[in-house]
Amino acid sequence: MRRPAVPANVEAFFDPVTATVTYVVYETSGSRCAIIDSVLDYDPKAGRTSTTSADRVIAFVRAQRLTVDWLLETHAHADHLSAAPYLRQQLGGRIAIGEQIRTVQRTFRPIFNLEPEFRLDGSQFDYLFAPDEIFQIGNLRAQAWHVPGHTPADMAYRIEGDDEHSEIVFVGDTLFMPDVGTARCDFPGGDAHHLYQSIQRLLGLPPDTRLMMCHDYPPPGREPAWETTVAAQRARNIHVHDGISEADFVAMREQRDATLAMPTLILPAIQINIRAGDLPPPEANGTRYLKIPLDRL
Repeated sequence: MRRPAVPANVEAFFDPVTATVTYVVYETSGSRCAIIDSVLDYDPKAGRTSTTSADRVIAFVRAQRLTVDWLLETHAHADHLSAAPYLRQQLGGRIAIGEQIRTVQRTFRPIFNLEPEFRLDGSQFDYLFAPDEIFQIGNLRAQAWHVPGHTPADMAYRIEGDDEHSEIVFVGDTLFMPDVGTARCDFPGGDAHHLYQSIQRLLGLPPDTRLMMCHDYPPPGREPAWETTVAAQRARNIHVHDGISEADFVAMREQRDATLAMPTLILPAIQINIRAGDLPPPEANGTRYLKIPLDRL
């Protein structure tokens, strides 16, 4: 007989520049933890990185005397650079993502004409999750859900609780807050049909299940927020509330996506994030360079 699930604590860090939420999920002070969707600060005008956002996370982990088991990525982000290698250097832990990252690597290697040594097997990451794989964060029992649509490799991380009120799912780029809607599907490999099906799986969880967003783009008059529930999404999500069919959702998503500009950081972010957050190798002069593919996206 399996032991009752251990309830989790969650600390959130919102980066207003990229609208990204980084999470630390842990049992209690002194326990083991996971860090989800970290942010490496990047100034696109100067091509300069910094670690202010990541250092806030490090300070919390050290203050709580936590030991990092995992540095989890929900997908290869197009809107911010991952700080996972820096956090691993400072705190330890394994960088992990879903095994479908290989598909994303195969898509973007020719777009950026990456170096011949760039591997397409996901081995830049310390660990690749199989769909629905069970894993542990110390005493916390977790599951890696494959939720494609925004990209082929999107993951959600489900942390079991002792009842539906304490179960938590970090949904990545699938759902946003109910008044914002859902993630776009027009990046290479995205698919609105797949996103609808992934969302329906999430919304099939018990009504009080806590859902933690990867981003928030609040409308005027609302402060950033990143936690909601299955019940709230099913009742009020402007794109995919109960009663919205797959055909209706796909038509809305494709029409809306056609109007959206590319994210500001998509070109640097993808090049770095498919490397598990590592920077490109230095060239002969010792400098690392990012590429700008013209007329490809």
